[in-house]
Amino acid sequence: MKNVGEARETPAGAPQEELATGERSTRNRVARSILDHGPSTVAELAGRLGLTQAAVRRHLDALVTDDVVAPREQRVYGARTRGRPAKVFALTDCGRDAFDQSYDKLAADALRFIRERFGGDEAVTAFARARIAEQAAGYREAIEAAGPAQRTQALAKALSADGYAATARSAPVGEQLCQHHCPVAHVAEKFPQLCEAETEIFSQLLGTHVQRLATIAHGDGVCTTFIPRFPPRLITAPITPPISHPQARPGGTPHDSPHGDCPPRTRGPG
Repeated sequence: MKNVGEARETPAGAPQEELATGERSTRNRVARSILDHGPSTVAELAGRLGLTQAAVRRHLDALVTDDVVAPREQRVYGARTRGRPAKVFALTDCGRDAFDQSYDKLAADALRFIRERFGGDEAVTAFARARIAEQAAGYREAIEAAGPAQRTQALAKALSADGYAATARSAPVGEQLCQHHCPVAHVAEKFPQLCEAETEIFSQLLGTHVQRLATIAHGDGVCTTFIPRFPPRLITAPITPPISHPQARPGGTPHDSPHGDCPPRTRGPG
């Protein structure tokens, strides 16, 4: 990750360069924790990083000033208690960019060339399917090695190894796969076929229909995929680019549904 923010204040007489380096390192840890765990409160960040809440607030103030994170009200699931919801801090687009030196313009230009010269949107779809099918070969091995109840978790772990900062959590009638980072988000804004092909391959890997509820490319904070609780079919055939099917999206926004957005992950082992 690129260094985010600069040291704002240092005690008199302290070695400036050493303090500035330490400040940037801790600030990067705060931003990285938000990337890995999703929108987080001050208390959650302090607990995960072993810092005081006052120190976390100081680093967050600097990250907000640098447009790396932004505050917002925490979404409440279930019955709302008295008082205002806690404030959480989420990465901005600028903050996400700091974690990934990508070649977005080059990739977008290449896909645009494919669309214009080699068959329109169908050519882009064919490329997206071939790309994710090749990438998913390693995901398949991880899923086949896991028990039926751990397959979504195994997929999340494999995605994290590829830079997607993914987690899996239980939902009332299934599971949610949450990707807190997307290395191709800016390209997928212009070419949604990348997201559609990924959703199709998740369905094939897990052996059941899945539903994409939110995407970073669409402007949501987390890519969220709902996996219903059905017995998964055994994966025996090799992965091939799947047949397209419409991707249903709920009538409301992801924030209107208990399945539409992944809340911040609570602190736990690991």
